[in-house]
Amino acid sequence: MKKLLIAAAVASLIICAFCMARTVSEGRFNISGTVTVPERLVQMAQSDNNSCAIIVKNEADVPVAIKRVVNPKFPLEFTMGEEDLLTDTVDGSLKLEVQINNHGQLGLVKKGDIFGTYEARIKPIDKDIVVSADKTLGRVQLARNVKGNFFRTAAR
Repeated sequence: MKKLLIAAAVASLIICAFCMARTVSEGRFNISGTVTVPERLVQMAQSDNNSCAIIVKNEADVPVAIKRVVNPKFPLEFTMGEEDLLTDTVDGSLKLEVQINNHGQLGLVKKGDIFGTYEARIKPIDKDIVVSADKTLGRVQLARNVKGNFFRTAAR
C-alpha cells in the first residue's frame, strides 16, 4: 500500500512538471485554429495574389496581433504566437476576425473582399478555433453587352 501511494505521488509530480513546462513553452499568447470558406466563395478566396489576414483585437477593437498568409488555400490552418503581437500586453477577452482580399489594406472592406468574425470571445491561449470567412460585398464585374465603352459600370 505504501509503495502504491509513493508511485501515485511520483506520477502526479511528473504530470504537474509536464503541465508547467508546457505552459511556459507556449508563452503568454499562443492561439491556433482553422479558417474555413463556404464552397460558394472558395474559388474567389483562393484567387492569385489574395492574402488572408487573421486579426486579433482587444475589447476596445484595437488590433493586438496580425498574421498574414499570401495565396491561401482553404481550409487554412493557422497558429499565432508572440511574434505576431503588435503590443506588449495581452489580457482580457479578445475578438478574432478574418479578411481575405487582394488589395492588402486591412480594415478597409472593398467590393470583392471576403471576411468573417469568430462569434465567441477568445483567450490569449485558445486552441482549435474555427472561424468562417462567409461574408462578402460581392464580386467586381465589368458590364456586359455595352457597345462603345468597355469600362462602363453600373454606377453610371
